[in-house]
This record gives sequence, C-alpha cells and structure tokens, in this order.
Amino acid sequence: MDKTVTSSTSGGKGFLRAMMFQHMRWEYLAAGVSGGVISTLALHPLDLVKIRFQVHEGYGVALTRRPQYQGLIHALKSIFSTGGFQGLYQGVTPNFVGAGMSWGLYFFFYNSIKTWMQEGNTKKALAAKEHMLIAAEAGLLTLALTNPIWVTKTRMCLQYEAGAASSTQYKGMLDALVKLWKYEGIRGYYKGFVPGILGIAHGAIQFTLYEEMKNRYNQHKGRSIDYRLGTLEYLGMSAVSKIIAATCTYPYQVLRSRLQEQHSTYEGVRGFYKGIPVYLVHVTPNICIVFMIYEYVINWKTWQNKDAWTDDS
Repeated sequence: MDKTVTSSTSGGKGFLRAMMFQHMRWEYLAAGVSGGVISTLALHPLDLVKIRFQVHEGYGVALTRRPQYQGLIHALKSIFSTGGFQGLYQGVTPNFVGAGMSWGLYFFFYNSIKTWMQEGNTKKALAAKEHMLIAAEAGLLTLALTNPIWVTKTRMCLQYEAGAASSTQYKGMLDALVKLWKYEGIRGYYKGFVPGILGIAHGAIQFTLYEEMKNRYNQHKGRSIDYRLGTLEYLGMSAVSKIIAATCTYPYQVLRSRLQEQHSTYEGVRGFYKGIPVYLVHVTPNICIVFMIYEYVINWKTWQNKDAWTDDS
C-alpha cells in the first residue's frame, strides 16, 4: 500500500516536472541575451539621449541643473565635448545587463509558453489573441525580475555633466543598487513598475504583429508557419512591428523615466511623446539587431539539432 502511494506521488511529481520543463529551450535565453547585449553596446548613446529628452521639462526650467539640448546631434556633441566617449556610454553597464537579461528572459518565457500552447507542435498556428496573451505573460514575468536594473540605468543616465547638481551620485551599477536599497528600500527598486506594467502592452502589440506577419507571409507563400525567412524579411517585419507598437505605447516610457529619476519630485507629464523622434531612431535599428541575431541563433541551433538527428539515424 505504502509502495503504491509512494510510486503514485513520485509519478505525480515527475509529471509536474515534465509539464514545467519539457517546453523550456535554453537556446531562446542565449539568443535573447546575445541580441540584447550586442544591440545595446552598439546603440547606447542614442538610448542615453532618449532618456534625457524624456525628462526634459522645457527651456528655462532648472537651467543650472540640466544641460539644454537643441536636438539629437547637438545632444550627442554636447555630451561628447564634456565627457568624451565615456560620457556617451554613461549608464551602459546596467543597460547591457538589463537588456541582456530582459531579452533573454522575454524570449525564454515567450517561447516556452508558446510551445506549451502549441503542445510541442511548432507548425500549429495560434490566434492573434493567444500571441497577445503569451507576450503579456512573458512581459510581466520579465518586468518583475528586471525592474531594479532599469531603475539604476535611468538614474545613471541622468547623472549630468559637471555643473549640473545631483542629490545622489553613483559610482557604478552595484553602487547604485546598494544606495537604492539603503535610501529607498524595495520601493526604490520598483519605481516605475506600474507604468512598466502598462508597457507590457508594447511587447504584446509588437510580438502579435511580428508573429502574425510571419505566419500570414508564410501561408501566402504556401509554406509552414515555422519556415525560416531571409534576413531582409526578418528586418522588415521586426522594424514595422516595433514602430507601430512604439507609437501606440510610447507615453508610458516618458512617465516611467520621470518616476524613476532622482533629480526632482516632478511627476506631471506635459508631453506624452517627448523624445519620441530620438526613441524611434534608437529603437528601430535596435530591434532589427535583436531579432536578426535571435532568429539566426535559433536557426543555427535548429539545424545543428537536425544534423545530430541525421547522424544518430
């Protein structure tokens, strides 16, 4: 009797473990991390300028505390003239750590949930509402794990050049995390979390459009939905889906940056689309790099597995 119960319990645990882990593929994590890190290192200066434009309250406001930029090129030149190349990469450590973790975890959660909903059959098409649900779940899980890193990135990007006073100076990412916990506690780590939740819609719209475009394109060509496309096709679909998602949801990023900054208690938003030109210039090539690297890493891994199957047979 005891043996039967033990065997049943053991079998039940084994079943749960199988349900939890059978659809998890770690190459999605590796692909997302690779794309996130490379795109961030290449485009961080644009991200830095974007954040500064988002919190800019207008000319004549706190002139002694913040530099005044007249546009993207002027901002880049001003930052470089004051801080050199290092100035353009201020806050890059939490940015590439956060981007690597976020894209890695997002792709990992997204594809694990997606494969589970497809019951392991990659040729099974899902509805748009299912893609949106998967993206929302993946976004919430990722945000909960990475929000403290994004707060440190915003704070470090808003440490202005000489002559612009700041209430707290951070020596690096670790120092920022320690000081956030010391002076602001858990609430400091999760500043901007609520608008971040609103921003989950960004990923949901983007991934739904991206998946739908890939599926419909392959169906139009008479191919299975998991058929691997060419570089230009991936670039085009990722760019279009990102621009549409960004335009629809950009205001949450302005609100999030303002809630996360430390220079003032000002939280009103007079311009929901403040800094969006810089954002689009930054985010369009960014997402193209991320998705291109992601698709090619997954494609390489898939063909590697096929070769292994062939060798075994």
